[in-house]
Amino acid sequence: MNTSRRQALGLLGLGLSAAWFAGCSAREPQPDPFTLGVASGDPTAEGFVIWTRLAPDPLAADGLGGLHSPVEAQWEVALDPGLRQVVQRGVAVALPQTAFSVPVTVAGLAPGRPYWYRFTALGHQSRIGRATTLPPLASAPERLKLVVASCSHYENGFFSAYRHMAEENADLALFLGDYIYDSNFPLTTQAVRRHGMPPATDLVGYRRRHALYRTDPDLQRLHAELTCLMTWDDHEVQNDYAGPWPANPHINLATFALQRQAAYQAFREHAPLRTWRTQGTGLRLYDRFNFGQLAQIHLLDGRQYRSEPACATDRTRGGHLVAADCPGRNDGARSMLGEAQERWLMEGFRRSSARWNLIAQDVLMAPLRQRLPNGEPGRWTDGWDGYPATRARLLQGVASSRVANPVTLGGDSHSFWVNDLHLDAEDERTPVVATEFIGTSITSNGPDYAEFAKLRPENPQIRFFESRLRGYLALDITRERLQAELRTITDRTRPDAERGTLARFVVEAGRPGAIPA
Repeated sequence: MNTSRRQALGLLGLGLSAAWFAGCSAREPQPDPFTLGVASGDPTAEGFVIWTRLAPDPLAADGLGGLHSPVEAQWEVALDPGLRQVVQRGVAVALPQTAFSVPVTVAGLAPGRPYWYRFTALGHQSRIGRATTLPPLASAPERLKLVVASCSHYENGFFSAYRHMAEENADLALFLGDYIYDSNFPLTTQAVRRHGMPPATDLVGYRRRHALYRTDPDLQRLHAELTCLMTWDDHEVQNDYAGPWPANPHINLATFALQRQAAYQAFREHAPLRTWRTQGTGLRLYDRFNFGQLAQIHLLDGRQYRSEPACATDRTRGGHLVAADCPGRNDGARSMLGEAQERWLMEGFRRSSARWNLIAQDVLMAPLRQRLPNGEPGRWTDGWDGYPATRARLLQGVASSRVANPVTLGGDSHSFWVNDLHLDAEDERTPVVATEFIGTSITSNGPDYAEFAKLRPENPQIRFFESRLRGYLALDITRERLQAELRTITDRTRPDAERGTLARFVVEAGRPGAIPA
């Protein structure tokens, strides 16, 4: 929040005086509060959000990071990495109600260029972060470079993939879900490193979990060097939850609503997001970001607005294989995105004038024909296969709007996928209308490669699949083509893991469908 000293004091509503804050500044220095680093996000052509959270004891048992009273934090934004040419500065107040997070919305900047920023509080200065504004809407940038991440389980390994993402010299980083994991491995399961705290189910637990992940040096570096766009999947709250419904059908819905609200608040406190995104007990994440006329990114929320999962059992509402014709799965009234977000997306397709349209979301969109134990055709309920009517409406909207060069991006499956998306997703005889790239996980275990490889003959829409390697996606977009590089790391159990490239695919403008480069 871009707040002056006087405005900040007024927001407190506690009768605190400026003299009280001056007294805080005069006290002897405290431990470094910038243990969680800095970040930038939510960019526009005239600004962005810069973020930090003051936490001298980041994993404190009460979830507040070692502080208990309001703290002033100064911020400054400059034209140069040495911060000699400061163009804006201000003061924000970090409050215990929001775990001393400091999101500052910076506006009035020049488009299409980098800036550098820093925070000062409690006698310490943060590291210097780099943030970028988007190009003007009417401009024609020659290139857009993106890195795309998902599924970073702390206990599965080190975040060396984030370090390599920071070294890609990209314009933006996309986080497509499972940024944290709410649950712990059993103590009998081998782990590279332990969460060291109970599973997250309340506000304190989610705050501590986010703080733990934010202490990772490679994640801190990535956030300090690249402006990010963020959406979520399920593990930011609970595995396989869908809207207001937990995966466990025996959990009380009112109890789960409180858990979800706590998880959303902790996510909000640890992300560089604009204040208007908080809407009641929810958080508006879906949005559009224009990189001039070159590309438009339609960032979706595939979890918060889902209809109740189809074909639930007395054991689970979560992901499980069901018959393709199970009751309710094909019900056109059900939605994966919610009615409002669907309308917003279709309107965006109709209005887009961008050369490329990237649909960034959380899970595999292409259908995946599987087999039940009895050999009958089966579908997985937790992804787009569980909401085929929404997928059909989306692909029909792509075709009818003639939106230029649609490419979908996703995560969740802990594996690389390159897929064709047909007008009728279940019928490969219909035209290919979009291309899909799914990135593997940063650390999380992949599905059984041999089992999924057996499915390839029944799924000709799959152009590439690999689940045995960890890594991320790197996209290089020009007017003529989009190139996707499937980046891998050598060993998630080593913080110094090296980077490799598994494969390259190209989508040529005007020709949906990826081809090996």
